[in-house]
Amino acid sequence: MRFLRIRSLLKKYDHLLTIPVIIGALIILFWVITALSIDLWQPYDPLEMVSRRLQPPSTKHLLGTDALGRDVFSRTLHGARHSIPIAMMVVISAVTIGSLLGAVAGYSGKWIDGFVMRLVDVTLAFPPILLAMAVAAALGPGLRNASIAMVVVWWPVYARLMRAQTLEVRERDHVEAAIASGVSRTRLLFVHILPVCWTPVLINATMDFGQAVLLLASLSFIGLGATPPTPEWGAMISEGAKFFYYWWIALGPGVSILLVVLGFNFIGDGLRDYFDPRTSD
Repeated sequence: MRFLRIRSLLKKYDHLLTIPVIIGALIILFWVITALSIDLWQPYDPLEMVSRRLQPPSTKHLLGTDALGRDVFSRTLHGARHSIPIAMMVVISAVTIGSLLGAVAGYSGKWIDGFVMRLVDVTLAFPPILLAMAVAAALGPGLRNASIAMVVVWWPVYARLMRAQTLEVRERDHVEAAIASGVSRTRLLFVHILPVCWTPVLINATMDFGQAVLLLASLSFIGLGATPPTPEWGAMISEGAKFFYYWWIALGPGVSILLVVLGFNFIGDGLRDYFDPRTSD
């Protein structure tokens, strides 16, 4: 019975479990496990000088050492403890704030809709990286302030997306039936409209996880994110840029960012293809 249940479940999601999605999930799973357990098996302390400075990769130090003699491989692994949790927090916060405001704007209409959407238009008028830089510079360097700047950049995207979904869903028959039955406006929004609107939002959020990691690294690269000696990927690449011919300093964090972005993009593409009826055979 259990075997049949598992087989039925796999058959149901066989279009979702494609090779890119599986690869992406394995990549993200590796980094999540690393972020949670690195203290238990770290090769070296990421903040301590463990060898001579600027040593090339070797069997003792897989990615060499940086300008202060710290092990680059250990610092790269520890970077996941900053980049991945912050990216998740930023995307979840942006989805929550943007979706709530977008749903209220789309459902209420009138001046509330006008106010929220004009605020969205003004925010989206700025290039995302420039707006993030301006907010982070105003708040000061640090991962916390960089996270706030990233939420400011991202929430309008989800507000516009959720508003469009709400405007479409509120015209459906089941919503009209709920209105005729006399349900309250709050219940109508949170029970009959919002649950139907989440699919495109979640797909977009999955792909934005990787972009959040990339934006955080960009802010740290220019000195508006992580501060020394925090082992954050963007800050490590910035340090490597100062020692151009010692390529191994930036190699680890650069490849890590690449893998995380690819992993989330693979998962997001798989979810989009699975839930989009136009891609079904």
